[in-house]
Amino acid sequence: MMAKTEAFDTFTDAYDEWFDRHPAFYHLELEAVRGLIPPVGARGMEVGIGSGKFAVPFGVKIGVDPSEKMAEKARLLGIDVCRSVAEALPFRAGVFDFVLMVTTICFVDDIFATFREAARVLKREGSIIVGFVDKLSELGRRYAAHREGSRFYREATFFSTDEVTGHLRQADFDIVEIKQTLIPGGLPGTVEDGFGKGAFIAIKAVKRGFRG
Repeated sequence: MMAKTEAFDTFTDAYDEWFDRHPAFYHLELEAVRGLIPPVGARGMEVGIGSGKFAVPFGVKIGVDPSEKMAEKARLLGIDVCRSVAEALPFRAGVFDFVLMVTTICFVDDIFATFREAARVLKREGSIIVGFVDKLSELGRRYAAHREGSRFYREATFFSTDEVTGHLRQADFDIVEIKQTLIPGGLPGTVEDGFGKGAFIAIKAVKRGFRG
């Protein structure tokens, strides 16, 4: 697999500055994901952990990222980061309670292989939480339209919510819950169930047959 790391290694600080410039967006994305994270004490791992912007608030201490520069930042925050791609995780089978992926799937080479790897490292009752920008949303369409001029999204592949849920089911997950936020015209600070209105989507799914 060819990791898309050049932009993240070159513009590491610029990536983090986005969160500083858009604190309201960042807060809403955190809130959408927070409602799906298992209780305190669950052992989680983040795929595409970056500089730890989502791992830290959720107490995730282990992650993978193909970008050494991003991994260095996360390590400074006390996170154990392995350099690896999503399709080949360096962990034994069945060791995590949940796997987190936020704004990661648009950068992987093979989304199905990514989800299958997540299923492999999860415990029998384990869950995956996937956060992403829906390509059918206004924001998603804007990202796609200006992709060529973006440092980070030039090589990205965006997905709709239906596409993501389809890949999850194909990888032997059952969808449990979907949250949406960044809703045009919605009340500030709104996180709602379902999808179709919000630009940022968070999906929780469990390994098939172990809904619990």
